[in-house]
Amino acid sequence: TVYSFIYLVIGHSRLWEGQGLGGGGWTGQNEASNMVIEMSSGEGWQKPHIRPFGNLSLHPACSSLHYAVQLFEGMKAYRGQDNRVRLFRPMLNMNRMLKSAKRACLPSFNEAELLECIRKLVEVDQEWVPYSDNASLYIRPHLLALLLYVILSPVAAYFSTGAKAVSLWADCKYIRAWKGRHRGLAKWGYEALDYGCQQVLWLYGDDHQITEVGTMNLFLKMLSIILDLINMTLYWQSILELARKWVNQPLAIKHEWFGSGTACVVCPVSRILYQGEVSKILE
Repeated sequence: TVYSFIYLVIGHSRLWEGQGLGGGGWTGQNEASNMVIEMSSGEGWQKPHIRPFGNLSLHPACSSLHYAVQLFEGMKAYRGQDNRVRLFRPMLNMNRMLKSAKRACLPSFNEAELLECIRKLVEVDQEWVPYSDNASLYIRPHLLALLLYVILSPVAAYFSTGAKAVSLWADCKYIRAWKGRHRGLAKWGYEALDYGCQQVLWLYGDDHQITEVGTMNLFLKMLSIILDLINMTLYWQSILELARKWVNQPLAIKHEWFGSGTACVVCPVSRILYQGEVSKILE
């Protein structure tokens, strides 16, 4: 059974009371209302419900607790200068989430119906969308075994420096380009901070191939690349689509380093620390 937007039940929502902004990533603080859709093994998906944010009740034998059978998606809502609230290419997020669900053998869902439910959730909690050019409403759909829920939280810029360029620490000791992606690698982010850098530039292979940065894809020159080593994001896809429309003009390498991702959106790179030497990208 596929749930439908027309059966959405709207309960009480949590009112905006001037709460502060969380960090640019998911902070677990200042959440708005959430939406829950439960699946029954016998009846399929149940009616979606929008209700106040609260804790989940999970059975101790829940497969997601033991075997990590779960996934999440990340997207944002922005408030424009005209005061309208907009989502950035949300169907790409829905398509990716469905693809992940199939790969993880989790229940399938209708992307269009889920997107309409999310739109309604954002509409109900639209006062939680920051009135700011440097902040947004983070939207996290989460599929936890047979439970699908969506939570919202207003967030500031991902980096404390805002839109300023960031520094990268490139070290060949650690590699994250494997099928497990980045689980268990938070430690190296803290080591980058010890070296005075904000992010890790992950390298791969004996020849130290550049792959990506901790929270974003990295762009240098538009060349053919091996996609097996890179986590493709919708911002990555959008930038490449825009780049194909631009006139192909040669640029100095120092003007071409930037990263992109859901959390940081687009962020320039200022310098890279590699084998004890600093390379300045932006003066």
